[in-house]
Amino acid sequence: MFLFESIPWYSWIAWFAVLGALIGLNEVTRRWKAGGILLFIALPIILTLFVWPTTAGAGSSTGTWFHWVKVYSALAGCLGFMAIRYFPRVAAKKWVLWFPPAILAINIIEACIRDFQVGSMGADGIVDGVHMLSGPWNWMNGIAGLINLLTICGWVGIFISRDKSKDMIWPDMLWFWIIAYDLWNFSYVYNCVGDHSFYAGAALLISCTIPAFFIKRGAWLQHRAHTLALWMMFTMAVPAFVTDSQFAVHASGKPEALFTVAALSLTANLCVLVYQLRTIRRHRLNPLRDELYTELTKYKEVVAENIADTSTISTGVTAPADELARR
Repeated sequence: MFLFESIPWYSWIAWFAVLGALIGLNEVTRRWKAGGILLFIALPIILTLFVWPTTAGAGSSTGTWFHWVKVYSALAGCLGFMAIRYFPRVAAKKWVLWFPPAILAINIIEACIRDFQVGSMGADGIVDGVHMLSGPWNWMNGIAGLINLLTICGWVGIFISRDKSKDMIWPDMLWFWIIAYDLWNFSYVYNCVGDHSFYAGAALLISCTIPAFFIKRGAWLQHRAHTLALWMMFTMAVPAFVTDSQFAVHASGKPEALFTVAALSLTANLCVLVYQLRTIRRHRLNPLRDELYTELTKYKEVVAENIADTSTISTGVTAPADELARR
């Protein structure tokens, strides 16, 4: 196959099981505060003290600085978002709106550093116990990641939904940015942890994209933080699942596959950048201060689904940041 070696039927079953488990557990942590407390506070404490020192220690495929930073940064995102969602006094502070884009940017930068690290090898080799093939695809995708970071916008419009789940809604984070992120992140995983990419790339990314498009629109970053934290906790506890178990699926390692995936990633993110710059210029907007896509139908639909008063939507301008402050 082009991207992967042969994929047996039982690996496909495992793939769908992982996808279903991530979507299901995300719903548990999204809908019930107790679920979030149990899975993002109590469970990580237990794993940190009694499990990860053994399973993710020196010599393990997950016993690297990157995996440890990734799991705790994902958990920090989950806890920070829970604070915004469940504590109105926290959400009312204007500076708190910088936390979601900041934690997202940190996670993107972590991956870009890894891509550039692998690219600088100049040949194939072992990085933290994982075989990686260095090439122009690393630099292409690292640049795509930086572009993806630069096109993060509209965080001033984050607000909390008025339903029982109290989701963190980011209306300006629309489908085209999410798809560009997915392509970039899959390329990163494929470049730097190729043998993990069948699960940690495809299944993990789809597990937050499906809810963002079909279950709870506007809450992509919340879905992403939850599913990423859940997956990282699992892989650090059971690292052999994606590398040495019967369900493992290995990347093909073909240079043309690596290049194709990176080219798609770079192209998609360049397209988002061009569209964003065009929008900023046409409407004379400041991406650090304004929402950019309030005139788009998808933006209006996300806001309409998550606030009780939709009277302001007809003008194409809403005030979700003020809504957040009032809660």
